[in-house]
Amino acid sequence: MKNILTSLIVLATLTATAQQQGIHPSSTQYEWPTDPQVKQKLDQWQDQKFGMIIHWGLYAVPGIIESWSLCSEDWITRDSNSYYGDYKKWYWGLQKDFNPVNFNPDEWAKAAKTAGMKYLVFTTKHHDGFCMFDTKETDFKITNGPFKNHPKANVAKYVFDAFRKEGMMIGAYFSKPDWHSENYWWPVYETANRNNNYDIRKFPWRWEKFKQYTYNQISELMTGYGCMDILWLDGGWVRPKETVNAEVLSWGAPIPEWSQDIDILKIAAMARKKQPGLLVIDRTVHGPYENYQTPEQRIPDHKIDNPWESCMTLGGAWGYVPNESFKSAPKVIASLIEIVAKGGSLLLGVGPGADGSLQQPIIDRLTEIGKWMDANGEAIYNTRSTAIFQDGNVFFTRSKDSKKMYALMPVADGAATPSIIEWSGNIPAKGSTVTLLETRQRLKWSLVNGKVKVVLPSKLKTAAVAIAFTTS
Repeated sequence: MKNILTSLIVLATLTATAQQQGIHPSSTQYEWPTDPQVKQKLDQWQDQKFGMIIHWGLYAVPGIIESWSLCSEDWITRDSNSYYGDYKKWYWGLQKDFNPVNFNPDEWAKAAKTAGMKYLVFTTKHHDGFCMFDTKETDFKITNGPFKNHPKANVAKYVFDAFRKEGMMIGAYFSKPDWHSENYWWPVYETANRNNNYDIRKFPWRWEKFKQYTYNQISELMTGYGCMDILWLDGGWVRPKETVNAEVLSWGAPIPEWSQDIDILKIAAMARKKQPGLLVIDRTVHGPYENYQTPEQRIPDHKIDNPWESCMTLGGAWGYVPNESFKSAPKVIASLIEIVAKGGSLLLGVGPGADGSLQQPIIDRLTEIGKWMDANGEAIYNTRSTAIFQDGNVFFTRSKDSKKMYALMPVADGAATPSIIEWSGNIPAKGSTVTLLETRQRLKWSLVNGKVKVVLPSKLKTAAVAIAFTTS
């Protein structure tokens, strides 16, 4: 136990580094959906712009990086005197300690709505295989532990219901790999890395069992948990061999010689029969079932014309870790502005504690973000990117009907708001009214040598300036 606790200290200390190592790269190829209902849902999703992803599972009990400590790869650090087998037994045993007595999904949903968020992605199962829903496929689940007699023991159902009541689109995160399943990590062999640990070509019957297990669990989520908008599939290394191209190889993740094909075509057909128009996000697996791309913990350096979403953490980790350092509200708002100007959406990650509560700094950040969004959300929601999306530190969006343009300039933490905002390109129409969204004031503007100059009110304090105008 002493060695395991030492490992936990190391893991908690190296969270930020490990998060970078575990990042999913983003595919560069994109294929537009052809199903009219999926296209309609995708257009609806592109209007939302700002969502919350919640990572919550056994890893919240010790407060370590989600699932990854189970994996034996060179970027994972455990105490050199601890035995790997003992560590896995200890981790699986956290099931008996996970008792989120302060679980209140309505408070989570309220915090998200206060922040101006419009959609949810909730972790129903991470790579460790622990299910946050009442699956019939395994006993390794939240409803088979100390929380099982709680009226809201089937936590995924109540999370989805709470966010749905707040008018949000609903997404189910689901890990394709499942390290607890004996049909993914077969106990006959060691578990060297994130991949399944046996040659599927030699044991096809075992892989078929895993495929059926995956199909059945996704079917459960699509059947008994209300209206679903998004199936967010993580673990992009579980993919058909033919999709492993030079780009995938360049990412540097371990790739087995066999195909880890789980038959996404069959899964998607079943899921969309139950949930018409469902967006399927098979992360990094380019093709018809990656309905939008998901660059992780970064903002692309260019505008992307197909649907995409940056998934980024509010702190340094996806899940709960103690003594976390959180990004400031102005920093999150600046990221949101840049992402939306480049054509994407921001999915912001938070991690509840093992007791089910959100840390107060998370609530405080979300509240502060929401105040800015209440005044300036017009420049974010229901917008699309423009040909000229950026000029220096000024970003641009346009209304979906193209009747309005917006200029947005983030203000750094602690910095004073400038008295003038200026840019080139996206010139307001002659006689156009230029309005400061924060106060709805009409602003004086001029065009000098092809550069727009807008005079801002004195003593204006804001996380980001947002201006509306029309162009010729």
